[in-house]
Amino acid sequence: MNIKSDGTDEASARRVGVLVAERNPLVLSALREMLQCDGRFEFLGSVRSGRHFLELAAVSQFDVAIIGWKLADMDGADLLAEIQSRKLDMRVTVFSNDHDIGILKQCVRLGAHGYCFQFDDPEIIFETILAVAHGRICIPYIDINKVNDTPLSLLTVRERELLAVLADGWTNLQIATRTGISENTVKYHLKNLYDKLAVRNRAMAVALYSSEKRRGS
Repeated sequence: MNIKSDGTDEASARRVGVLVAERNPLVLSALREMLQCDGRFEFLGSVRSGRHFLELAAVSQFDVAIIGWKLADMDGADLLAEIQSRKLDMRVTVFSNDHDIGILKQCVRLGAHGYCFQFDDPEIIFETILAVAHGRICIPYIDINKVNDTPLSLLTVRERELLAVLADGWTNLQIATRTGISENTVKYHLKNLYDKLAVRNRAMAVALYSSEKRRGS
């Protein structure tokens, strides 16, 4: 973990403070050099794992977090879900080397504010970071109707009710007790729910649900 000291001067205070989570040392080195050579940014530090990023983000001040899609211990979807679950107030840009439109859609659904590719021109990357730092959403063009057509629209009324109580923090035992079914049956329903949402765990399902609620759907 590489963290810059807290000392700032008047010039650095006007720069956009950037914290980076990226597992690839070559990508990290290139990104650090680009940011440090541009007077609009201040490179505040870097980590390689999602766990270290969450620990640092909870106690640090920065304008934009840049997260790679694949970290040492989790992927970007897991990290975005954890950020939402912990209610961490931050501006996030995903820095991906994968041109899969499905990843981009996932990031939008999970609350990413910006998205750029590692192979983009540096100025595109810079403009994305600046836009996010100034409170805007900066995402490559995709059909917004397709983004809004989330897997949640495929859920039954009962499955949406189950997702809502998950978001309220109910355990499997609480769900079983209050609905009169066994814990094994609850686990079966949750597995089907996760499959429909194309997520791997409860945190990601709740993050997706919370993101859709914030968009007013």
